[in-house]
Amino acid sequence: MKNPPNAHDPKDNRLIAALPALEWQRWQPLLEWVELPLGQVLYESGLTMSHVYFPTTAIISLLYVMESGASAEIAVVGNEGLVGIALFMGGETTPSRAVVQSAGTGFRLKAQVIKDEFNGSGPVMHLMLRYTQALITQMAQTAVCNRHHTLDQQLCRWLLLSLDRLQGNELVMTQELIANMLGVRREGVTEAALKLQKAGLIRYARGHITVIDRAGLEGRTCECYEVVKREYDRLLPDRTAT
Repeated sequence: MKNPPNAHDPKDNRLIAALPALEWQRWQPLLEWVELPLGQVLYESGLTMSHVYFPTTAIISLLYVMESGASAEIAVVGNEGLVGIALFMGGETTPSRAVVQSAGTGFRLKAQVIKDEFNGSGPVMHLMLRYTQALITQMAQTAVCNRHHTLDQQLCRWLLLSLDRLQGNELVMTQELIANMLGVRREGVTEAALKLQKAGLIRYARGHITVIDRAGLEGRTCECYEVVKREYDRLLPDRTAT
């Protein structure tokens, strides 16, 4: 593994931190530290994946892109999970696209390594399957939310899910990018963000969103955020586990 600057630790990722000692010993020399700049595409629809990614400080958006170019986010992945479940689920490819939503860092494993680990290690297989179930819950709840809840509620849900995967309370994100994630017009995001700002919940300026009142956001969002959070907490090891 190449030495990452500032001594980034693979165990800053919740799944890697949950590996038993034997599996961790096998993984440690195989994990490669990577920078994940804003907007980088980790995989495209229909293309074979070369690696699975474990974000530590970055957030990755999984998007479905239509023939027209329109897109909508189906899930976010941060330090609680991984990007590339198709590799160990046997599909090799997926119709979604993975794009870095919030710049940061992470670690990656080669495709064959994660497949061998999944097939050969019971603890790894069970951990990955639990994570996959949590991710499917997020995808399903996102679909329901986008169909039945207001844009204000969707934006609150999106902000909270993103905050859960960051160390601070600030996101660097343009309204245009948020609109692409939510599959709505930019004007709608502008209006929703202004409402939240007037309510004293966020501060938005030049692509920087600072959450001032998290409890207020939680009170304003729909039940979808709590459903997803509860399922992740139920299925995945505690965030403080090592």
